Amino acid sequence: MTDIDPKSDEETPYECFDCGNIIVAETSPGQCPDCGGPMRNRRIPIE
Repeated sequence: MTDIDPKSDEETPYECFDCGNIIVAETSPGQCPDCGGPMRNRRIPIE
């Protein structure tokens, strides 16, 4: 697995922890546009 730069301007998939919504964005959306839950970068593994 390679390290991903979380501040990269490359389009990356983000997934909502609460509802599972997935969006593709260049920067972290912060909150899910559907439910307001926290988003995570899917390319960075959960520890």
